Amino acid sequence: MQEEQTTTAEVSVEQLGLPEQEVPKETEESRLRAIVEAALYITDEPLLPKQIAEALGQPLERIEPLLAALVEEYAQPQRGLSIRELAGGYKMATKAEHHDELRAFVKKLKPPLKLSLAALETLAVIAYKQPITAPEILEIRGVQGAGVLKTLLDRKFITVAGRKQVVGKPALYKTTKEFLIQFGLKDLTELPTMKEFEELSRLALADEPDEPLPVEDPRPPELPVEEPPAEEPPAEVPPEEPKDN
Repeated sequence: MQEEQTTTAEVSVEQLGLPEQEVPKETEESRLRAIVEAALYITDEPLLPKQIAEALGQPLERIEPLLAALVEEYAQPQRGLSIRELAGGYKMATKAEHHDELRAFVKKLKPPLKLSLAALETLAVIAYKQPITAPEILEIRGVQGAGVLKTLLDRKFITVAGRKQVVGKPALYKTTKEFLIQFGLKDLTELPTMKEFEELSRLALADEPDEPLPVEDPRPPELPVEEPPAEEPPAEVPPEEPKDN
């Protein structure tokens, strides 16, 4: 009796009646877009398209459309964050329409950023009149502001931009990139009116007392008082010896 030879036939998915499942494949473009998105998330400073392109080893013309697509995607109302162009670069930040709720939330977590009203006024003067010297700021505000200028320099809201070629050569002050970032400005052309600037500043920053300026004592310095030399005890006189008669 001759053994029957059986052959194994391949059974397809269609023959089994099962639906075909497509395995999603990550494209190179979507992966690059995800990396750009992550880079914007982890950095505090706005990233220039050229910076991103050089860091990832990609041509600039490939990065710019990805940034534009991300800006459009994050502009959707269901997104709590936005990607905006600030100071020539791109930065991920919260949306303006959520600021009131987030401000109240953050205040419950930690003390708010504090800046005196005098510092806000000085910052506004510099922003709109820059570059400007300290005497010119004094002429506009009518009060001394050396301590305030130091505060703004320490916060990196302003910087020295050279010296004015007049008698004394006073330092010129201008706003910085940090100022643009802090107030959400693309560049100085987006500055609001002076009144709007003061209102925004009061909402964003709490008041604190001005830093006192050092006051010189008008009295002449006291001269040290010389103490009289200590009196030496009188020298002992030896008793006279009796004379022989």
